[in-house]
Amino acid sequence: MRTDRIFTRLERVFARLDREHERPAHLQVPRMSRHRMVLFGATLAFYLAIVVGVLTTSWLVRLDWQVMFFRPYEQWPQLHAFLDYYVVLGQRGPTAVMVAAWLGWRSWRQHTLRPLITLGVALLLLNITVGAVKLGLGRLGPHYATTIGSAELFAGGDIFPSGHTANAVVTWGILAYLASTVRTRRNLSVLSAVVALGVGATTVYLGTHWVSDVLLGWAAGLLILLALPWFEPLIAGAEAHVFAVRTRLRSRRGVLAPAPVAPVPARVVVVPRTVGAAEPALHEAALAGAAASGAPVPSGAPAPVTSGSAVADAVRPGPVLQGSGAAPAAAAHGPRSGHPVPRAHLIRSERSPGAPAGSRRPVHAERVARGPAPRPVTGS
Repeated sequence: MRTDRIFTRLERVFARLDREHERPAHLQVPRMSRHRMVLFGATLAFYLAIVVGVLTTSWLVRLDWQVMFFRPYEQWPQLHAFLDYYVVLGQRGPTAVMVAAWLGWRSWRQHTLRPLITLGVALLLLNITVGAVKLGLGRLGPHYATTIGSAELFAGGDIFPSGHTANAVVTWGILAYLASTVRTRRNLSVLSAVVALGVGATTVYLGTHWVSDVLLGWAAGLLILLALPWFEPLIAGAEAHVFAVRTRLRSRRGVLAPAPVAPVPARVVVVPRTVGAAEPALHEAALAGAAASGAPVPSGAPAPVTSGSAVADAVRPGPVLQGSGAAPAAAAHGPRSGHPVPRAHLIRSERSPGAPAGSRRPVHAERVARGPAPRPVTGS
């Protein structure tokens, strides 16, 4: 019976927050479709109509003055405290930081810089287009107007179009533009539209912008979002360049891991430490056993002592563990336990010629006889 674990809603949320193993392949880049081209053309025509209406002091300017004399902040004063904070959603500094933090997490999670680069390109286009029109037309705001009924153009102002409104459209609309699914894109589009409409209406309520400023700000931000697919090749090239620079810097600093090197096997003769004056004698006994079995003795080791008294004195304190060869029975078995001491494994090149090629055991002549070792008797 197959039982699958059912994840809770909180566990599914945290699973979506984990970093993916590689860049997702299903991420689609928006293209300049025919539908988008139609929207871009209609928005551009609306943008030009607003500019011409203000330049010619049309009915749009009269509407601006009527709303200004209405003074919405005096009609509904209870909303003033809340809208003073709500209008921050259109300020470039706070909104850019909040959106950049979210897109930075998405870039880290999906192994791509496209969200951050797209935000940078959109804000750059916003500063160039909106800033140029603001400085070029130089319109004064409602609080600084001097002549009733005039458009207040070319007077050193900088409020046409509304920067708060255009910034709200771009910064919150970029989340919908970068959405990975159709449902998420639709929901974020509605949310960003509500926020942008609210920010524009708030600036009119507070008396910082004319109605025509807000209309032109909405059109300016929407034009930037609709034109972003034309800059997708530039965004992809910038991302590839950044990754190439990162790879070069890592290679220069040696961050890239070197190729693994196969370990070289080494033969070690293990001699346990003993306490007392018998330690040198133990070492000599181990070397003597290795020399008797025909195994090579490590270079730099002192000459073994083969006298019976030295070997007997060395056997009394404890067992001797040798790396190769067969030791005497007294050295291979502990004087108290009676169990054979394990020996280090021999590599293929160190085996004697008589051993089979595929065997890991030494030849029969080198096996150690089992059983308790006789205790050597020394003269008094």
